[in-house]
This record gives sequence, structure tokens and C-alpha cells, in this order.
Amino acid sequence: MKKIAAIVLAAGEGTRMKSEKAKVLHQVSGVPMICHVVDTLLELKLDKIYVVIGNHGEEVTKSISDKNLDFIWQKEQLGTGHAVSQVKDKLKNFDGTVLVLCGDVPLIRSTTLKKLLDFHMTSDSSSTILTFYPENSSGYGRILRNNNKDVIGIIEEIDANKEQLKIKEANSGTYCFNWKKLSQALELLNKENVKRELYLTDVIKILSSKGEKISAIHVKNWKEVMGVNTREKLANANYEMNERILKKWMNSGVTIMDPNSTYIHNQVNIENDTIIYPSTFLEGKSKIGKNCEIGPFTRLVNSIVGDDSKVTYSVVYDSKIKKGTNVGPFSHIRPGTEISESAKIGSFVEVKKSFIGKGSKVPHLSYIGDAEIGDRVNIGAGTVTVNYDGYKKHKTIIGDDVNIGSDSMLVAPITIGKGAVTGAGSVLTKDVLPDSLALERGEQVIKEGWAKRKREIEKKKQLKKKCQK
Repeated sequence: MKKIAAIVLAAGEGTRMKSEKAKVLHQVSGVPMICHVVDTLLELKLDKIYVVIGNHGEEVTKSISDKNLDFIWQKEQLGTGHAVSQVKDKLKNFDGTVLVLCGDVPLIRSTTLKKLLDFHMTSDSSSTILTFYPENSSGYGRILRNNNKDVIGIIEEIDANKEQLKIKEANSGTYCFNWKKLSQALELLNKENVKRELYLTDVIKILSSKGEKISAIHVKNWKEVMGVNTREKLANANYEMNERILKKWMNSGVTIMDPNSTYIHNQVNIENDTIIYPSTFLEGKSKIGKNCEIGPFTRLVNSIVGDDSKVTYSVVYDSKIKKGTNVGPFSHIRPGTEISESAKIGSFVEVKKSFIGKGSKVPHLSYIGDAEIGDRVNIGAGTVTVNYDGYKKHKTIIGDDVNIGSDSMLVAPITIGKGAVTGAGSVLTKDVLPDSLALERGEQVIKEGWAKRKREIEKKKQLKKKCQK
């Protein structure tokens, strides 16, 4: 079989995005859009993938550095034809097919690219263009055909006349080429256009003028090849990708109550019989087990939720929630937290970088930070682990079967021994021995009649003011 290489054009600045970062680094479904393009190419198991970088090239390289690619620098951005020509040294002994596409088409499918490659390889064409019929052709190059409907060229919109602008068939920017014929045509490119750039699209005219066969196949869903070069198109791409992902999970046995308000990133994994309620966001590499209930109004980022758990009206970042656990409503689980089986994190509770043991409960209105809590512990309402002394963080350790009274301040570093009990309203600054009762608060003082006397004094003051007037 002939070899196949791919060239991804990712050097453009993307001025219409009005951003300080490269266009291809803007995220679709939680990852830079170029990651989607490269991952799709990797599914095809090609011989080599080259990525042409320029603007913010270091950041682009870093975003896909783990994917065994060759990066080619385009020092000056002189057009798409110039970008492809930067790979010539790498391919000087290459005899095969080159697939060329842009790094800003995150929705393109591997099945579409395989169809394009298969057609090209069997049609004996010098080039095969992937074309489409968008709802609005504005911004796209148009496919030029002769009276016999043969492709004879591509005209960029900025260079097109009024008749050419009426053409509905558009260039997707994705092509297959016979590499040897492409490399020869690249030498003949010129800058006789409005932008004064070397257009890759002009190669089609050059090859056609030499009598080479040019083919085109259409992609049915035009959104698949939509180039993302504005914030509006970025939003559209995210919407389309999310719709695909939701369909995949619903077909896999996940119940999504309201697809219109549910957003799930591409790398998320969900097991069957889980229910996702409205206004829920599952992001990053989050993993959700079986028979879970997530939402409504919940956000999980790079977090794991075990089987039979519920997370309601809550935010969870970079944390692990194990089997049979309830979180929420209105909980904030911050990075580095691990919540064990059958635990409960209740309403208006914040947990940060802490371990919560099996069957333990933090029911409501508490802050647990830098803590290690044992099994079957109950944390009373309003409890705070005072972990920060103004200079550094300190740890709180609570043993198994401890009961912490409501409105307790546990001033770290501190250890509460196994089976201990603390009284409500205590400010504890010293370690508590196992099976002890710890109380630390002032003696209650009652002054009888004090409030009544204060009211009478105030009345006399008001009467005196009136008399003076």
C-alpha cells in the first residue's frame, strides 16, 4: 500500500477571534480544538502527521506534545501554500498521498476523512477536494467547474467576482494530494491575489491546467467541516460537539433529563443507569459510576463519583467521591478531597484538600480544610477547621467515631482522638484524648433585669430630649 501522511495547518493567528492566544488553542468540549483534529487523524493510523506551527507555536506544541507528531515551523505567515511548502524537506523522498487540513475544524470525523482518502486512492486523481454546501457561503472559497462539471480551480472569496460569489459549493480546506505532483505545483505559486499570499487553493488551477485529474466529494453535514475562526463559530462548534456527546451517552444507557441544558466534555466517562438532571456540567476527565444522580445545577471538573452516589446543586473540583455518598445541596468540594463510601456532605459545606472517612457526615454550614476525618464521624453545624494561621496551613486529624458539637472551632494543628466528643460552641486549641469530652468556653453569666433597666434608661433619655426642645 502507498504511504499516507497528513499535514495540519496550525500556524495562523486567528485575528477574528480577537484573542491573545492561537486560534487552534481555543477549547471545544474542554480541550483545544487542534486536539480534536489530531485525535481524529490518529484514528486513521497514518504513516506520519506533520503540524505546521507559527503564532504561539510553543503553546500549540505543548497542547499536543504527547501524540508523537512532527512539528514544522512557519517563521513567516505567507499563506497556506507557503505553510505546506515548509514540509517539503521532511517529505523529499516521500512517494504517496498527503492529506492536508486545517487545525480549526474540530468537528471533522475520521469516517469522513477515510472516505476522502479511499476515494482519492481509487480515483487516480492528483487531488481530491472535500467540498460542502453551507447554509451561508460567506467566508469560504468557491469551487470552480467547467461546462462538463469538472473541477478546474478554487477561488477565494476575497478574490471572487459577483458571479463566482453566487456559487454554493464551498471549499472545506481539506484535500488529498499526490505528494510529488503537489510539491511540483507549490514551486509555481505566486502572490497575484488581493492578500498577496501564496494560496494552497491555487494548486488546483495549476494541476488542472496541466491536464491532471481533479476530483471532489461532498460531506453531507456541512457543520462537520465548519472552520472556527470567530467566537460565534466557536460557540456553534461547542454546541454541535456537545450534541454528539449527549447522543452517545443516551444511546449507552445514561438518562439525560434535559439535553438543552446539559454539557458534557468529550473525555468524560459515565456508566449506565445514571441520571443527569438539568443544568449540569461534567468537565475534563470526570468519571461517573452506575446508578448515580448528578444535578440539577451541578458542576463536576476532573472528578470521580462512585456508584450509587448523588451530587446535587454542588460544585466539585479534582476530587474523589466514593460509592453510596451524598453531596449537596449547595456543597463546594475543592481540589484534593476524597470522600469515602456512604459519607454525607450536606448543605452549604465547603471541603478542601481533605479526607472524609466511611459513613462520616458533615451535614451543613461547615468548612473542612486540610483535614483527615475518620470513619463514622459526625461534624456538627457551623464547625470550622481553622487551618490557616496567616503564614501557612496546618492539619486537623479527627479519629473514628468522634462527635463534634455544633459551632466548634478546631484550631489546627490539632488531633481529636477516637471516640471523643466536643461540646457545642467550643474553641479547641489543644489535642483531645480518645474517648474524652472536650469543652472550652466561658462560664454563662445571667444578669437579671438588665435588659429591662436598659430600656427604661433609653426612655428617659428620649423624654429629656423632647423636653429640651
